[in-house]
Amino acid sequence: MSFVAWLALGVGMLVALPYLAHRLRRKRADSRLFAPAHLVPPAPPRARRRSSLEDRALFGVRALAVLALAVLGASPLVRCSRLSLQRSSGASVALAIVLDDSMSMRAKSGNQSRFARARDAARELLSSAREGDSVAIVLAGAPPRVALAATTHLGEARAFIDQAQESDRATDLEGALALARGLVADLPQVDHRIVLLSDMADGDPEGAPLGQGSTVPLWAPLAELRQPASDCAVLAADRSGKQLRVRIACSHDATAAGRDAVAYAADHEIARTHVPAAAGADALITLPDDAANELTVKLSGDDAIGSDDAAPVVLESGPGAIAVVADASEETAATGGAPIVEQALAALKGPTPTRPIPIVPDRVEDLSAFIGVLIDDPPGFTPEQRHALGDFLRDGGEVLLALGPKSSAAPLGATLEPLVLHAVGWNENKSPAADPAKSAARFSDMAATLTNLGANRRAVMSADDLAALETLIPWTDGAPLVARKNVGRGEVTIVTLPFNVDASDLPLRPGFLALLDAWENAVIERSSPRRQSVGNAWTFPATSSVRIDGPAGPLAVTRDGDVLRAEPSIVGAYRVTFDAGKTERRVAAPVTRELDLRPRAVAENAITSSVGTTRSQVDVSWAVALALLALVAGELGLRVRAARRPIEEEGLA
Repeated sequence: MSFVAWLALGVGMLVALPYLAHRLRRKRADSRLFAPAHLVPPAPPRARRRSSLEDRALFGVRALAVLALAVLGASPLVRCSRLSLQRSSGASVALAIVLDDSMSMRAKSGNQSRFARARDAARELLSSAREGDSVAIVLAGAPPRVALAATTHLGEARAFIDQAQESDRATDLEGALALARGLVADLPQVDHRIVLLSDMADGDPEGAPLGQGSTVPLWAPLAELRQPASDCAVLAADRSGKQLRVRIACSHDATAAGRDAVAYAADHEIARTHVPAAAGADALITLPDDAANELTVKLSGDDAIGSDDAAPVVLESGPGAIAVVADASEETAATGGAPIVEQALAALKGPTPTRPIPIVPDRVEDLSAFIGVLIDDPPGFTPEQRHALGDFLRDGGEVLLALGPKSSAAPLGATLEPLVLHAVGWNENKSPAADPAKSAARFSDMAATLTNLGANRRAVMSADDLAALETLIPWTDGAPLVARKNVGRGEVTIVTLPFNVDASDLPLRPGFLALLDAWENAVIERSSPRRQSVGNAWTFPATSSVRIDGPAGPLAVTRDGDVLRAEPSIVGAYRVTFDAGKTERRVAAPVTRELDLRPRAVAENAITSSVGTTRSQVDVSWAVALALLALVAGELGLRVRAARRPIEEEGLA
């Protein structure tokens, strides 16, 4: 409030006047009957005594009346910041509210978070909406989401705003504004508006001003959310033996120097170290010998956002690799040493590294470092290898199997289980090419390049194995050239030709590279990294049920065809329980660009927009005036009662 408003309220100090008046008022001396007094001639009474507050009710009413006068005088001078819509000629409005629920909105704005202030502003806007207005709500945390499609039921919008919660997502203001424009552009209301309730910290402070050239008027109030702030976060904590490497990042004007990285087991501190002053340097913590497996690292001290100052420890880090089991000794083509399939994977330059290994490992631990295994014409598997492959597939692994002459001549005791359950033949091939017309839609272009493969023979599987397969690319006679099946949570892709130029021209065709690329993408999609940025979806193919418990309780899981999906929105550790009872620990990590709290510029017309106003008067004078009238009436009643009391007392005497 302004100085003038406080001065007006100062009138309330006059409440002392009724008190002084009551204290100074004199009254008659008390009369007591005394028989000998009749013998004394009467004299004018001189004895008087100062009264105490004999009528407290009357004093209270008078004091309240003085205070009400002070409030009545100050009420026209008191104003507050409150958002409300402005209308063109009283027309109805189509309004899209873009509410930023990203991690930067956790920073404090006064006594509350930025998100809480934005949510209050959305409530204020909805309170100024009226019947006939249409409201849509878009959340600006990445990826941007339509929280509420355009509706004229304002109660639904208010209910959603009341339940909205902040998250640790990154910010995508451009995507959110594009969604908002699409929601209101074609609505029948005369006025179309977008209100952006955000701190504008989207990690691109040098980007083009938001709202510039927008086809729908944009209003970006709440300038108080764009105040400077600084933050540091623990992006990753990786453990290798007794060594714990902690990666810390800070906003552009902040440093973690002077703070400690502290390792906790449950709530007990077990080790700590100083954070290096150099920007981007990792903190190294040496753990005690008896350190538990599940640890958490926290930064000491405070900053703008507290939720990103802690991170769960991951036992191993880095992307998984693809194992390649192939033998180049029988290839007659001059390919330059490495098997042709290894050269093809290297030519793709995919994000997943490849690692050639001589044979399929016979221990599950040796396969744990891989997210995919490519096996070219194996001569069967030993019982130990079959067990390791089975566990690998049940845990969600991906296998690409090429069948050839060696696969059909497996030695005694060696089979292709669990990839192929029965014996495989190496028979004459009477189909010269693949059939694009009968191929799966996304493989038809690939199949079109697989003509005249020059394959005199091909692998042939039993009827039981064929019944379990989904054919992706068939031969012209309908038999599968490329097929797949699910094993546990994993998937096996089977090719009925080896990756060998002696057997066919398959490795020399463009479709071969396309096949490897599609399989590598499937490996990446199916893989389950232990740590992933918050907001990125986790997928669980070939799983009937999944339960995920996170920092905010159970995480919602949705089904998309045969794939279950979950999208963590809060940083921290999550425990995933699969239908078979197996559990694993995953981590959602903060996004680095969300630490840049510098606001992005907003178009000038979006700040000084005529869409709404942020200044309104608090008019309570009518209520105060009614209260004052009631107090005056009460005082009159008390005065009448006080005047009648002495008469009644004399009558009784």
